[in-house]
Amino acid sequence: MVARRRKRAARNAEEVPSPPGYSAIPIKFSEKQQASHYLYVREHRVREGTKSSWPQKRTLFVLNVPPYCTEECLSRLLSPCGPVQSVELQGKPELTESSKEPKSKFFHPKPVPGFQVAYVVFQKPNGVSAALALKGPLLVSTESHPVKSGIHKWISDYADSVQDPEALRVEVDTFMEAYDKKIAEEEAKAKEEEGVPDDEGWVKVTRRGRRPVLPRTEAASLRVLEREKRKRARKELLNFYAWQHRETKMEHLAQLRKKFEEDKQRIELMRAQRKFRPY
Repeated sequence: MVARRRKRAARNAEEVPSPPGYSAIPIKFSEKQQASHYLYVREHRVREGTKSSWPQKRTLFVLNVPPYCTEECLSRLLSPCGPVQSVELQGKPELTESSKEPKSKFFHPKPVPGFQVAYVVFQKPNGVSAALALKGPLLVSTESHPVKSGIHKWISDYADSVQDPEALRVEVDTFMEAYDKKIAEEEAKAKEEEGVPDDEGWVKVTRRGRRPVLPRTEAASLRVLEREKRKRARKELLNFYAWQHRETKMEHLAQLRKKFEEDKQRIELMRAQRKFRPY
């Protein structure tokens, strides 16, 4: 019965379908695992005229990377094909070129749950062709390189999350020094370019020449609040009751009507005086 299952598993491994243009590499978590998981690999290519962060002809693109397979595991599994320069896991394929910030051993991005994609960069182009010809199955967890799982992995992750305060302070100070240096260089460059016309005669206008706005102190804020309070009180006293507001509007309308009638009489008088009377 066991032999029949092994034969069926071997037959299914030979008939495993792979996406067009990809090669399938079977892997197993350990020797106890009977079923194989498949990595789909191909050479990383981009369209002509498109820039890529990964070197051409030396980068292997890997699909269907399981959660338990880390960057170190991929590097170890593919190292027989040739020296591996770098391995990077991502949640989805990288479509455009993006600026990469240096990684920190303290501040890690949020891990991607589930399956991922990987970019494996070899030192020589022969590593990609050798990886495409791999048959497997490859073992992720071995006696010499065990991969933690379950409660052991949770304990290890928790222990790694507790960082050394002194080492963390050193890295933060180093980052802030680099940031301050970058800001100082940008300000010095902007100061040099201030008021200097470019090749077409245009002058870049910046906010550097304006007088800086003074910060509002607590006393100034209290004066503004007191002024707004007095203004609001005057408005409330003017129309304290609703009937006062209504009477004020009626008086204003009566004055407008009275002025309108006086203007009509004045116009009629002016027309009568201008009328031509020959006799």
